[in-house]
Amino acid sequence: MNTAGHPEATARRGLELTPFRGLRYDPDRVGSLAAVTSPPYDVVVRPDGVHHLQDADPHNIVRLILPQAPTPSARNERASDTLRRWFDEGVLTADPEPGLYVYEQRHDDGTLQRGIIGALRVSDPSEGVVLPHEDVMPHVVADRAALMRATSANLEPLLLTYRGNGSAAATSEVVERAADRPPLLSTTTEDGFSHRLWSVTDPSDVARIQSELADHQALIADGHHRWATYRRLRTEHPSPSPWDYGLVLLVDTTRYPLRVRAIHRLLHGLPVADALAAVGGLFRVRRLDASLPAALEALADAACAGNAFLLAGDGTFHLLDRPDPDLLARTIPADRPAAWRTLDATVLHATLLDHVWHIPEDSPAHIAYIHDTAATVAKAERDGGTAVLLHPVREEVVRDLARQGVTMPRKSTSFGPKPASGLVLRALDL
Repeated sequence: MNTAGHPEATARRGLELTPFRGLRYDPDRVGSLAAVTSPPYDVVVRPDGVHHLQDADPHNIVRLILPQAPTPSARNERASDTLRRWFDEGVLTADPEPGLYVYEQRHDDGTLQRGIIGALRVSDPSEGVVLPHEDVMPHVVADRAALMRATSANLEPLLLTYRGNGSAAATSEVVERAADRPPLLSTTTEDGFSHRLWSVTDPSDVARIQSELADHQALIADGHHRWATYRRLRTEHPSPSPWDYGLVLLVDTTRYPLRVRAIHRLLHGLPVADALAAVGGLFRVRRLDASLPAALEALADAACAGNAFLLAGDGTFHLLDRPDPDLLARTIPADRPAAWRTLDATVLHATLLDHVWHIPEDSPAHIAYIHDTAATVAKAERDGGTAVLLHPVREEVVRDLARQGVTMPRKSTSFGPKPASGLVLRALDL
């Protein structure tokens, strides 16, 4: 059985989304659907988060996206064996016919997001169809590629956004009509989000969605490393093949605007006192004896006037702002647009990490990238390192830079809500 539809190439104007046979958990074979889901692999705070998810259910998707074993090859082999075993045992089953999937996330705070999950034709940035906005780390791409090779599966969808035509668009009409039907699955995860999934198999509905999306380009909101992995794996397999496509969630942000949050840095082996000593005279430094929410408000206020960062890890907070203009002139590359040169992430990487603290940004031994603010602070305090908290950048800045072909420093943004992993998978060779 092959669960990965891959039609012959057609005239390509824009996004080419294709149906596939989703691989989903049989709810009768697991404790609950919520117990087998996980945040995306790079949001899970390891090792605590992995252990928590593993304990939630023996079939939690984290055993596939973050397999645990002594060596990388053993980890990937374990994930492959686990996926195959779960399929053979009926824990995971393939839907009877190919389709696209309408996916909804809802929260009591008023958040509502709906989009389409499908297999998207993989393209290079030069084609201007899928726009990256961040650089990637080669070792992460290599790690994800090895896992996908071993499992022959897209285990979790990327989050892509596009600017559609609002509620009048064909895709929106299909999405809203599907949401009025009983879903394939419905569950609420421990973060308070409810998740619902519907299949779209009617050929006319699929064709209407495909026709509309063919006129659009998309921005990678979350999943740069996995998209780079899709591109690498596509080159390893003669076309046409299932590897020409990758699993994505497409959200029309004119209809459902996403939240944009910052991704914070944890600097291993750099105590806060040493970080502050190196910064002396180059930034204004103010100690804040405040709670985390109050400190983040102070950061937001300072960020309105220019580059600002919040350091933590010694039991309090330190606000860095007003960098020395001469320092920025010496350390920030001048061959990029002004919007890029003034990004907090640019100043953090080019000025603070490279020039002031001398920390390699691509070394896991020196730096970690963490989405959760409180977790970043807690780990810094526990490990004796420095947490660097950032203020989020606006989505329009991200999109404008991406359209210019300018990538931001890696892990500059965190768009959300992110799709839960474990609700639908795409197998390529089952």
